[in-house]
Amino acid sequence: MEIEKWIERGIKQLEEEFGKEVVEKSINCVKNFEVEIPSWIFGSFGGGRFGNYTPSGFARNIYEKIDDASFVHKLTSATPRIATHILWDFSRDGIYPDIKIVEKVYEYAKEKGISLGAINPTYFLTGSYKGSFTSPENHIRKRYIQQTIFAGEIAKKYANNLITLWFPDGSLYPGQIDLIENYKLMKKSLIESYRKIPKDVKILIEYKLFEPGTYSTTIPDWGTSYILAKTLGKNVGVLIDLGHHPHGVNIEKIVSTLIAENVYGGFHFNTRYSADDDHAVEPNLQIARIFYELLKGKVIFNSDKDKNWAYMIDQVSGRENRFHAILHSIDSLQIALARSVLVNSKKMKKLQKEDEIILANREFNKAISLCDVRPIVYKARFEKNIHYDPIKSYMESGYQEKIEKERK
Repeated sequence: MEIEKWIERGIKQLEEEFGKEVVEKSINCVKNFEVEIPSWIFGSFGGGRFGNYTPSGFARNIYEKIDDASFVHKLTSATPRIATHILWDFSRDGIYPDIKIVEKVYEYAKEKGISLGAINPTYFLTGSYKGSFTSPENHIRKRYIQQTIFAGEIAKKYANNLITLWFPDGSLYPGQIDLIENYKLMKKSLIESYRKIPKDVKILIEYKLFEPGTYSTTIPDWGTSYILAKTLGKNVGVLIDLGHHPHGVNIEKIVSTLIAENVYGGFHFNTRYSADDDHAVEPNLQIARIFYELLKGKVIFNSDKDKNWAYMIDQVSGRENRFHAILHSIDSLQIALARSVLVNSKKMKKLQKEDEIILANREFNKAISLCDVRPIVYKARFEKNIHYDPIKSYMESGYQEKIEKERK
């Protein structure tokens, strides 16, 4: 096949530039990389700024979401777990979780060849307009605390022992709330929840610059997440969502600091442009630089599983085909990873020691930004007996036509 010849030519060229051993390492890293995909990308997310548009063939329930996630894993061999939201996926009324649904979903996922990943309490639905963990209404706060404890229990028994927390709490205007009391109430509610969650369950606290509050957010940055995580315990860490920062923030610096402080961490991968974080991942240079820090910090592919961070995609689709979007994200992450592996760390250290600023930068970018690593990614897929192009494979599969017909 012409594509196979192209791949072999590309591999040979990369081996000549970077060395055979490191190219083989890059191929193996791509083969072994796993990332969780979100259940919510497949569902009926729409309305508001999306003009009530929902793509054809959307999943109408958690079981169809698992069908879709299972098919993505079949195409990519990289997504064995699906992240879920409690009140979107495990509730009948959108207010209280239902353990019977969890049990059924757990068994159904096993039948489909995947498993449940991170469990996400849902703090931003009915009753949260004044906040969730910081709500001035005691019964609302208690309900969300109970949901968090429930999340910890099902994460331990039915999923991968991880819960991730994102809170919409904050304010729209100065003077609307007492900022000090708001933060203290968040901390108090987290401590109350933590005491009743199994101690071997890992917890990641997410942060976000804004949304829905535009003046203040209770957990607006990684520093606040870090402080709260340290307050709770060693099994609690910081969840970095790429879209949750002011423009121009050096996210790889945040990653390196957390690694240096031996803090457990995780990622929600996506792309944001103006002020949102719902877009599919693109193979941008920042993600490649982030992977370089993760590799250097040994929090990915570590033989000690407890030291590896959690890697998840968090995106929804306003207009684009959802399968195209999630497959594009996986492809982009693998491209970024392949580039990061090719960096010659020994040569980098030598140039850094010699204070060769531009030469170090050029050596770094030789791998991060200037080389075409598609031959590495494609070869990794061929070695796993899957199609070299997952989106092309999806378009040829007939799955889109199938779900549009079945889910009218």
